[in-house]
Amino acid sequence: MSSIHDRRHAFRRLHEAGGAFVMPNPWDVGTARFLQSLGFKALATTSAGVAFSQGFPDTDWAVPRDAMLAHIREIVEAVDVPVNADFESGYAHEPGDVAKNVRLCAETGVAGLSIEDATGESSRPLYDLSLAKERIAAARAAIDEAGKGVVLTARAECWLVGHAAPLDESIRRLVAYAEAGADCLYAPGCRTPEEIRAIVEAVAPKPVNVLIPAGTTMGVDEFSALGVKRLSGGSALCRVAWGAFMQAARDVVTTGRFDALAQAVPFDEINGFFRDDLAHGRRPTR
Repeated sequence: MSSIHDRRHAFRRLHEAGGAFVMPNPWDVGTARFLQSLGFKALATTSAGVAFSQGFPDTDWAVPRDAMLAHIREIVEAVDVPVNADFESGYAHEPGDVAKNVRLCAETGVAGLSIEDATGESSRPLYDLSLAKERIAAARAAIDEAGKGVVLTARAECWLVGHAAPLDESIRRLVAYAEAGADCLYAPGCRTPEEIRAIVEAVAPKPVNVLIPAGTTMGVDEFSALGVKRLSGGSALCRVAWGAFMQAARDVVTTGRFDALAQAVPFDEINGFFRDDLAHGRRPTR
C-alpha cells in the first residue's frame, strides 16, 4: 500500500522524469482497479464518464460538487497509484470560492487536479484572462497553504469552445497560467505535431498534458519526441464502452436478434479478474 504522501511524490516524479507517460481515465471503481492491474503509473477521473454513468450530460456542474468529490474520493481509495482529478472549472466562478473547493478536492487524497477556464456560458465561453489567471493563482495558493503537494494542472479550453484562433489563444492563456503557478499545462483539442510542439515550447520547462487525439497514428514515443510529458484519454475509454453497449442494444431492438451479444467479454474473464483482485489485491487505507 502507498500513502497519499507517497502517491503525490510519485506523481511529481512522473512529471520530472524523461519521456511521456499515459494516464488513462476510469469512470468507476471496477475500471480503476482493472487499469491499475495493467501497470499504468497514474490514473485520472473523467467528468464525462461519471456524468454519463449517472444520466447527466458533461456540462459544468451537472454533477453537483459534493457528488463529484465523493466520486473522486472513491477512485482515490480504490487504487494505490496516483489519481488526478478532473475538477472541471472548480465548481465556482470567483477565485476565493475556487480556492475553497480546491482545498476540498485536495482532501480527497488526489495527487493532482485540473482547473478549466471555460465558463459554461455560450455568450462568454471563456473567463477573461485576468480573472482566469486569478483563479489559477487562487488554486495554487490553496494547495500551498494546505501543504498538500498536489500537482495543479491549468486547462485552456479554446479548442473545445470553438475559439477562432485556438492555438494562439491557448498559448497566451497557458503562459499566463504557468506564471500564476500551474505545475502542468493542458489545451485539450490540439491535434497536430506543430500545434503540440508550439505549446510545449511556449510553456517550457513546465510539463504539458495532451488529450490523445481521436484516430491518431502517433504513439507514446512520437508524443514524447514532441516534448509531451503526460497523455490522457479523457472520456475516450468510457465512450468506447458506451459505443459497444449502444450498438448492441440498437441491434437487438432493430433486428429482434441477439447476435451482437456474442461480442461480450466472457463472464468468467471479468468475474475471474475481480475474484482474484478481491482475494489478492491490497486495497489502500487512508
